[in-house]
Amino acid sequence: MQPEPLNVWDYERLAEERLEAGAYGYFAGGAGDERTLRRNVEAYAEWTLRPRMLVDVAETTTATTVLGTDVSMPLLVAPVAFQRVAHADGECGTARAAAAVGTIMCLSTLATTTPADVAAAAPGAPRWFQLYVFRDRGFARSLLDQAADAGFGAVVVTIDTPFLGRRERDLRTGFTIPRELTVPSVAAGGGATGTTPKEMLALIDPSLSWKDVEALAAASAAPVLVKGVLTAEDALLALEHGAAGIVVSNHGGRQLDGVPASLDALPEVVDAVGDRVEVLLDGGIRRGVDVVKALALGARAVLAGRPIVWGLAAGGEAGARHVLELLRDEIQLALALCGCARPDDLTRAQVARAPAPGWTSAGAGLQ
Repeated sequence: MQPEPLNVWDYERLAEERLEAGAYGYFAGGAGDERTLRRNVEAYAEWTLRPRMLVDVAETTTATTVLGTDVSMPLLVAPVAFQRVAHADGECGTARAAAAVGTIMCLSTLATTTPADVAAAAPGAPRWFQLYVFRDRGFARSLLDQAADAGFGAVVVTIDTPFLGRRERDLRTGFTIPRELTVPSVAAGGGATGTTPKEMLALIDPSLSWKDVEALAAASAAPVLVKGVLTAEDALLALEHGAAGIVVSNHGGRQLDGVPASLDALPEVVDAVGDRVEVLLDGGIRRGVDVVKALALGARAVLAGRPIVWGLAAGGEAGARHVLELLRDEIQLALALCGCARPDDLTRAQVARAPAPGWTSAGAGLQ
């Protein structure tokens, strides 16, 4: 009898066993030589936690708010395309898992389920909609209307994908979306089924500008966040053009290889915007301590995508829910052991750069 998975890494191993090579490569892979993909994970090891002792942590909570919405923990479900490729439960299963745990799910434009069906799968649960702006701007408006009608509480505009990054795992396997799966947004926007991600994403408008973000923010009844910011300059432009929040992200290392890890870019963005908007982060989250480090560096919350997909692939809705529960429990333990009763107690005083390898703590020289 196979033991129950204990962490995200266990779930990834199970997912790799259960997915065919092309599907696993699509979800796991990155752009180019995948340096940024790896760096997203490695960056967390370069920060150490500075716990405070003899703090009353008899009662702790992971609960917080994000853009005014109560959530059970500072970890949301990131938008991930084509989830029915991972498991038949797909986006509806992920939505139910997020609702059961009490956090927000962000639905991808390239979902294999409609916004209305996802809303019906988890009625009353908080949910956001991730928007790719297609060349047909009227169709983008239609997607926003669908999301609004289905009760999606925020819009997350992805700004780092004027063209698809060079994802060589997909090229090697010849990965295509199975013909039996429909991507409603692509079908409605004039794209074909049974095609590659690159062909589908060719619908995106590469001329998208900050003026378009401003127009979206002005037209949307829901707050608009921009996802894909890695510099202080773009963070300030996001504020100038009406963004209600910023997601520090490099698209999971799947777009431009060689850019900073999301965690490396986070302090610059946080320092630039101060407390004017909430800053979130995605990329590289595998443990609860990763979340705590991101919060200490100024993130209001993080989004995780691959970990939830691994749970979904391994065990459907129940697997996705278990991954979220594992991460929530790890966050709570890390908070308590840092001397923090709640996420809002974290400050930059709780993190420090890790010592350079090979040096003594006293700086006496190489070992």
